[in-house]
Amino acid sequence: MEIRRLQRADVEGVVALQRACFPPPFPEELLWKREHIERHLDIFPEGQFVAVLEDQVIGSATALIISEENYKAHHDWQTTVGGHFLECHDPNGTTLYGVDISVHPDYRGIGVGRQLYEARLHLVRERQLRRYATACRIPDFSTWWDMHHRIEEVTDALNAYCREVVAGTANDRTLTPLLRYGLKFVSVIENHMEDEESANAAALLEWKP
Repeated sequence: MEIRRLQRADVEGVVALQRACFPPPFPEELLWKREHIERHLDIFPEGQFVAVLEDQVIGSATALIISEENYKAHHDWQTTVGGHFLECHDPNGTTLYGVDISVHPDYRGIGVGRQLYEARLHLVRERQLRRYATACRIPDFSTWWDMHHRIEEVTDALNAYCREVVAGTANDRTLTPLLRYGLKFVSVIENHMEDEESANAAALLEWKP
């Protein structure tokens, strides 16, 4: 397996990978299209990575740099990154912000995600940025909440769930691996994006060199 920067020839592979990684009920309109990925390459090529095995794209990672003010505001996804074309990319910013990481279901558990993250963290050091940050999905929250329906308020439930995942008493297929990569939980961002499984929320995480 090779971890390298995204190239123009990889774009179709990344588009196909999205569909394999995020099936319904994840909204299809939130997935990358060719024109989005090509724009990412135009504005910040060094922040886009792929994992390739036998000429197949089995993993991808999308990122931009955002300003300190933007990061500290902890807005929703659209406001923070500027939509699918990453219009909030600021080459003079302080934070490498992870927008997406995708690993093909057939290749999970072999270290693809970790190696993509190592490439991102190396970029933080290389660019002498203050931090890496991301707002990740918490897709197993909805199932957990069904089992803990005594918690009536969604805000209370989201915070309780994330505390349990951080403590290791609950497992989330997205949040748990990122914590194992060394990222630290900061807070819950409600109304982050349309995401039924995550109650439209996300867990804000960061890593500092």
